[in-house]
Amino acid sequence: MTNDYDDIIYLPHYEPKYHPRMSMWNRAAQFAPFAALTGYDAAIQESREHFRAQEAEYKCMWKSIESPQHN
Repeated sequence: MTNDYDDIIYLPHYEPKYHPRMSMWNRAAQFAPFAALTGYDAAIQESREHFRAQEAEYKCMWKSIESPQHN
């Protein structure tokens, strides 16, 4: 039984004469993720900094509650 592609399956891969192959680096860059949302990274960074500032403030508050000052 023959398959549909038996006549071409073992042929050598086509190499164009006047158009060189793209490098693996350039090929990968074509499919790399891109910044679809302008300013998204900056917004995430701002949220992270805000959260860390709040976290530090809450830690200070808890320290003062947990260890009352003795006068």
